[in-house]
Amino acid sequence: MTVTATGHPTVAPVPFDPEVQAVLDAIAQNPQPALTRETLPREGVDRIFPDNDTVIAGRAVDWEDRAIPGPTGAPDIEITIFRPRAASGSARPGFLNIHGGGQIVGHRSWETGRVVDIVAEHGAVAINVEYRLAPEHPSPAGLEDCYAALLWLHAHAAELGVDPDRIIVGGGSAGGCLAAGVALLARDRRGPVLAGQLLLCPMLDNTNTTVSSRQYDGIGTWQRETNLLAWSCLLGDELAFSPDASGYAAPAHAADVSGLAPAFIEVGEAEMFRDEDTQYALRIWATGGQAELHVWGGGAHGFDMYMPDAEVSRAALAARASWLRRIWSRA
Repeated sequence: MTVTATGHPTVAPVPFDPEVQAVLDAIAQNPQPALTRETLPREGVDRIFPDNDTVIAGRAVDWEDRAIPGPTGAPDIEITIFRPRAASGSARPGFLNIHGGGQIVGHRSWETGRVVDIVAEHGAVAINVEYRLAPEHPSPAGLEDCYAALLWLHAHAAELGVDPDRIIVGGGSAGGCLAAGVALLARDRRGPVLAGQLLLCPMLDNTNTTVSSRQYDGIGTWQRETNLLAWSCLLGDELAFSPDASGYAAPAHAADVSGLAPAFIEVGEAEMFRDEDTQYALRIWATGGQAELHVWGGGAHGFDMYMPDAEVSRAALAARASWLRRIWSRA
């Protein structure tokens, strides 16, 4: 399949929010070389962001690392458990977080801030999962790791003080892709019944054929060239950009999106995943399913993490928190 050349948008992009643009301009002052299969970082990635105690910063949240069984025949999975310190007379909601990075880079510690905020605000018990990355471990290795973590969380709910009927799976970017895949697997394998799926600017469509996928070719935070690399590493050259790829790996191509847990889908107006995420919500609605869609004006990919103080980020975080409260209260 022919893929549009990278380097420059082939369709005029939607402009970034001014506060977002200011941060992008600052990032552009220190350009980084493009990622390749040979330069994917593997050493020291867990030390890029502040450690857990620094992120928690005096809040009443405890944490511990554990190793849990992986899928059959696969290595154990490293997880971090975050719990509210205050005692509770009833079981708490559970949250399984899956980190981003195109499924080719990243570490669970990169999203400790997001996870700790959810624990502190909502009194949830959260699991931050470390899954295997491509190309060393192509699809479905990472997805199966995340599903195994869901099974473990559900099976150990009583030990963790979690209400098994109030578990949400979520993640951003590649984590959103994996969270959507986990929700599909849970439905099809008749696994744990999820209360919801939190899909933050999820990476859903491997074909890279939407208008928005061409609007952010070479600009923004997560760009087309890196996305092409990610899907190539994940699916291999034959299926990398093919509509025949598994719908569990690329949920945009799932044959059936009915009967899924309620979804929260958040995406920036000014990013390459805008159209595939919007289309995923439309498909869920067409089956009678629930999908709360937010397209944030001028938001770049991952704007809530890159520009947390921008007004659009504050609005997005408030909407996300509202959805979590509503889902956990009704489950």
